[in-house]
Amino acid sequence: MSTLNDTHDPHLTSWVTSANDGRTDFPIQNLPFAIFRRRGGSEPWRGGVAIGDQIVDLAAAAQAGLFHGEAQAAAQAGAEPSLNRLMSMGHQAASSLRKALSKALQSGSPQQAALQPCLVPQAEAEYDLPCRIGDYTDFYTSVHHATNIGKQFRPDNPLLPNYKWVPIGYHGRSSSIGVSGQAFRRPRGQVKPPDADAPSLKPSARMDIELELGVFIGASNALGAPVALDEAEAHVFGLVLFNDWSARDIQPWEYQPLGPFLSKNFASTISPWVVTMEALAPFRTPFTRPADDPQPLPYLASPAHSAAGGLDIELEALIQTARMRAAGSPPTRITHTNYRHAYWTAAQMVAHHTVNGCNLQPGDLLGTGTLSGPTLDQACALIELTTGGKHPIALPNGETRSWLEDGDTIVLRGWCARPGAARIGFGECVGTVLPARD
Repeated sequence: MSTLNDTHDPHLTSWVTSANDGRTDFPIQNLPFAIFRRRGGSEPWRGGVAIGDQIVDLAAAAQAGLFHGEAQAAAQAGAEPSLNRLMSMGHQAASSLRKALSKALQSGSPQQAALQPCLVPQAEAEYDLPCRIGDYTDFYTSVHHATNIGKQFRPDNPLLPNYKWVPIGYHGRSSSIGVSGQAFRRPRGQVKPPDADAPSLKPSARMDIELELGVFIGASNALGAPVALDEAEAHVFGLVLFNDWSARDIQPWEYQPLGPFLSKNFASTISPWVVTMEALAPFRTPFTRPADDPQPLPYLASPAHSAAGGLDIELEALIQTARMRAAGSPPTRITHTNYRHAYWTAAQMVAHHTVNGCNLQPGDLLGTGTLSGPTLDQACALIELTTGGKHPIALPNGETRSWLEDGDTIVLRGWCARPGAARIGFGECVGTVLPARD
């Protein structure tokens, strides 16, 4: 578990002045990683680190000889077209590079003259996936989401008996995960309303969002070697925002007995910037269960995890309809929640995923599942916010939404802020629904 160090000092400022306004997601205390290139050209993809409204080009910085030892090796790995090799080097390598960048970017740094030519404005950049995602597992870590969904389908028994014992997950499809800015076709699949005699193939009419976080695996574990809970975060490179789009009318007909399939695998969208677990250290919170709930089995519990296993991350989803966009109206918020409400943590996800000997690989992605909070205004999917489409959301321009319509854009945002720490954020995760193919 990452602890506080000099990089978290809230009084640090940068010679990149846009990093010092107190509103940016990317102050010097954050320094997240992404894969980028200048838009509209043929430059190679390479790793970068966000600072204010700029990107430190790791390929240029590594070539300039700004780093030494472990930090230089990490910079060279981060300069590649994907972050997999940097991820595989483990927490300490990324930490060394982050600390070296923090010193080089601080106000008054003697390295400013050498590093300044290595900056690229974010406004001129486009992004790729941060890494090659070999495998993707989606969990179900919000007890509030699980209960809300269960009430719609099983009013007398909304929460299945294993939920409070097992971090539930299913194996998803990695090939259809895209980076922020993704636009995808409305999916088609078999739909069978309860009163129909047979299913039919049609475009989904109940398109939904799922506001989640994505957990990127860093260092791998060997096949057959479980990861202990207190070592789990040493295998996590960082977190991203994650929208796991869902077709709610395809889902109920197909999901029994083996779980989601076509209702989930057509598209998922992540934010480009991976915020490291080290950057999140100031926002640790205790992680406890209600006293009358079953307490986790020993492999999912420890004193250290109880003391600081949670994370205080604010999360919101906004919508911009095609009509709003045409009128120049900004996106409007439809939900606001916090990751601290999750019933299972990222560390518990890793520990449970590997307890049977499963080997995780650098770049594997674990989704937290929909992160709904305890009240309805903190629900993170339309199926909850509208009670299965029965109570549409009213938008400021007079439109309503029970489900997403063609042309709707969803924007996810996340940030951390508390007294005594610098505010940091995740950037945006943006995706747009396009009409189904003919």
